[in-house]
Amino acid sequence: MLMSAADFRASLDRYRPRVFVNGDRVERVSQDPRLEPGINAIGITYDFAHRDAYKSIMTARQGTSGKTINRMLHIDETSRDLLDKLEAVRLVCKESGCAMRYLSHDALNSLFQATKRTDDAHGTDYHQRFLAYLHRVQDEDLTLGVAMTDAKGDRSKRPAMQSNPDVYVHITERRKDGIVIRGTKAIVTGAPYVHEFLVMPCRTMAKGEEAYALCCAVPIDAEGVTIVARPAGRPGECAAKFSAKYGQSTGVVIFDDVFVPWDRVFLAGQTEEGGFLTTSYAAHHRHSCIGARAGFGDLLIGAGALVIEANGLDVDHHGHIRDAMVDLITITESFYACGVAASVYGIKDPAGSMMPDTVFSNIGKLLLATKIYDMHRIAHYVSGGLVVALPGPDEDHNPETKASLSAVLAGRQDISAEQRLEVSRFIEDLTASYQGGWYSIISLHGGGSPEAMKREIWRNYPVMEKRELVERLLDRGVLDEGRKVSKQPGRCCATGCEVPKPALVSE
Repeated sequence: MLMSAADFRASLDRYRPRVFVNGDRVERVSQDPRLEPGINAIGITYDFAHRDAYKSIMTARQGTSGKTINRMLHIDETSRDLLDKLEAVRLVCKESGCAMRYLSHDALNSLFQATKRTDDAHGTDYHQRFLAYLHRVQDEDLTLGVAMTDAKGDRSKRPAMQSNPDVYVHITERRKDGIVIRGTKAIVTGAPYVHEFLVMPCRTMAKGEEAYALCCAVPIDAEGVTIVARPAGRPGECAAKFSAKYGQSTGVVIFDDVFVPWDRVFLAGQTEEGGFLTTSYAAHHRHSCIGARAGFGDLLIGAGALVIEANGLDVDHHGHIRDAMVDLITITESFYACGVAASVYGIKDPAGSMMPDTVFSNIGKLLLATKIYDMHRIAHYVSGGLVVALPGPDEDHNPETKASLSAVLAGRQDISAEQRLEVSRFIEDLTASYQGGWYSIISLHGGGSPEAMKREIWRNYPVMEKRELVERLLDRGVLDEGRKVSKQPGRCCATGCEVPKPALVSE
């Protein structure tokens, strides 16, 4: 069943989660105005799957079931799947800013790989459990929240060394019918308005930390689960031209002795495979983030073009403005190109799914994480200084000031002051407001810090191949003969680097 946005909103009423927003208990998530922008954003992923123009990328035929499902729940089987997912994420994010449902996709794909690997190594049955769960999620068209980032406590100490063990989610009890878990996940995107959480490890665990090598599925309203969240976007704010409609809530999720039956447990103590799950998810998610921030780049490029027109400028005659826009386009399409390369050079996992290339995925995510601030700067540059002193939206209806402001704040004659102010407020919302700062932070740290990406790039990049290439070149003409010497004839002398023999001195 492919749900619509309306179906998604209605489905949230089947759950009764314990949610707090700004200190208040939320009685009905689907109707709370503070969460409305987040629900709207996820709704895009549902409605677009029904549009004829988007069906080819927003839906997929699942190989393990033969059914047509939402792209955000598909297990990628080919490079084409990776490209379609990348394009689908860009599509929904240029409409909504960040339609976070692609996290469901990334977690499911990494679990498909990790559970198969665990079974092959340990003779467990996690993969079959996962497939049963996967097909139910796909059939019901659910949205899953990824509960991965632990509170972590003292960052200098490993999980087992923390004074408070609950800063990491861990297994406290193993029963015949399941496990009991405790702990805190500190950053869960969309936490209040998903159907279930996939609880996953956030790092590779060492020997003695088996209780932390954990992955399981938990309904959002399971007994013992508490969600402490922030509002999604800037609901109710007149100046929020974009984020009053679309936004994203994040939450702290506390697991207080939550029981999980075995059929919902996909990893329980296998530290090595838990580490693989973490890195696999990182590659999938960073690949998706590239599409998401490319969609955000589309918004800035479009807003930049509009505000340039409203200001009365012509890029053909104002080269500095054209150059700035080209810089913004170059940044956006450069990291997106890494996503395309990661798709094309994807590799088939032993489980049968397709994995995006790790190096290109991490390079693309590193670029967007560090260039997001340049993207904001360029938007500020091309928009001019009006964003700094924008009159509040209430002045649009103030009879004592409206006429004067309309007369002096207009730019090009055929574009009204109201239109110029509207696009300026749009840019402010995306780049200079509380919401704009939040977009910067999630771009920088979402999917891991830049340091984590640098480590993955260094760990996976074939540096030794490059080293050996140069070493071969330094041994010119010798490799083909199957021997290795240090001479380089013709470079420093006719015969190479040899100590010349003493000249014979005749008596």
